[in-house]
Amino acid sequence: MYNPKSSKAEEFIAHEEVLASLEYGEKNKSNVEEIDRILNKAREKKGITHREAMVLLDCDIEEKNQEIYALAKEIKEEFYGNRIVMFAPLYLSNYCINGCEYCPYHARNKHIARKKLSQEEIVKEVTALQDMGHKRLALEAGEDPVNNPIEYILECIQTIYGIKHKNGAIRRVNVNIAATTVENYRKLKEAGIGTYILFQETYHKENYEKLHPTGPKHDYAYHTEAMDRAMDGGIDDVGLGVLFGLNNYRYDFAGIIMHAEHLEAAKGVGPHTISVPRLRRADDIDPDVFDNGISDDLFAKIVACIRIAVPYTGMIVSTRESAETRKKVLQLGISQISGGSRTSVGGYVEEEPEEENSAQFDVSDRRTLDEVVCWLMEMGFVPSFCTACYREGRTGDRFMKLLKSRQIVNCCHPNALMTLKEYLEDYASPKTKEIGEALIQKELNVITNPKVKEKTAEYIANIHNGQRDFRF
Repeated sequence: MYNPKSSKAEEFIAHEEVLASLEYGEKNKSNVEEIDRILNKAREKKGITHREAMVLLDCDIEEKNQEIYALAKEIKEEFYGNRIVMFAPLYLSNYCINGCEYCPYHARNKHIARKKLSQEEIVKEVTALQDMGHKRLALEAGEDPVNNPIEYILECIQTIYGIKHKNGAIRRVNVNIAATTVENYRKLKEAGIGTYILFQETYHKENYEKLHPTGPKHDYAYHTEAMDRAMDGGIDDVGLGVLFGLNNYRYDFAGIIMHAEHLEAAKGVGPHTISVPRLRRADDIDPDVFDNGISDDLFAKIVACIRIAVPYTGMIVSTRESAETRKKVLQLGISQISGGSRTSVGGYVEEEPEEENSAQFDVSDRRTLDEVVCWLMEMGFVPSFCTACYREGRTGDRFMKLLKSRQIVNCCHPNALMTLKEYLEDYASPKTKEIGEALIQKELNVITNPKVKEKTAEYIANIHNGQRDFRF
């Protein structure tokens, strides 16, 4: 049944193929010859198959595990450099008709505070986010055709793009809403979204259906095939994700690599991003029911192996993870993180009292955006608020060609420095600004093209003098 080019979920994520992959990983976890073969292939930096990735994940030879981590770090640095893209989630509504067992938005939860932002409230939320320095948002909403119809989402996007406050502007809106129709994806594309994001939660069909007993999300095939419909609707960039700790992690690891392979085979371009959330404590949810033992070390290895398997795909980790965990995985493949996040509806304007909790999950990293930016720079990373590729039409296969040609250093890196300069001028604390100015001067020397380097320095000087929004 397995066919990566098929449009049917049960064929491109064939259960028998996943089980065969798990068996292959277990069989070869101590096979030095096979592990070396896979690592040598991976060093070509063109990716490896889901079965090969499974062997690396299962590998129990410490010396080889260190090679895996070193290679993941090397691949991350070659394709993405030391840039870390910054974003924030914006929760529009927690009304939902689904019965997901692990989510506090589930329809049976009668004591969570149900909220939906009006357009006036969105203006206040986005203004607060702009005052932090954010340029890129990920919209979140529960599935509810009455309270959260596609028309509401589209109106929210239009409102957000129209908000100009001081030097603030949201330049890219990504959208994380329930699986929908090709027609609705086309409407999202026309509204100017960046990436369409949808987490699979788990690729195990039987367990998926048990975890989603009621509501439209119960339909495994419709949900799993959503990215195909999104691409058919004209959306170039899609983002995958599974909720680690919800199901057997090995099954879902194989599943997400297979999903990436399917998009490459069937649509000609793989996912723009892969997210790696872990189950977290939330209202009316007992994480002990779902906790499948994803330790911090295992989580780091999952990140490293995904990075090796899909070297061209961005990887996202949110404030679900602690600062310590985020520090570890930043070295191994993560290219985007959130900062200063609130997971409640309306949480940026004012913190909620506990008895009115509307958050989807507990946040582990509660630092401000400025603290996260400063922390990243102290580790030698360049926080990036860049949205240039999206606004210049370098999406989908056009972005991948740029990435594969190793031209990031002459395009994304200068854009990152310029958006960092904007942040330092408009929002940074004195300490962050001092560290950032020194970092920019150092990182200008990384740009290999003399003309690009000269123009970047010129643009940075113009930003200091009050101009904004330069990009390559």
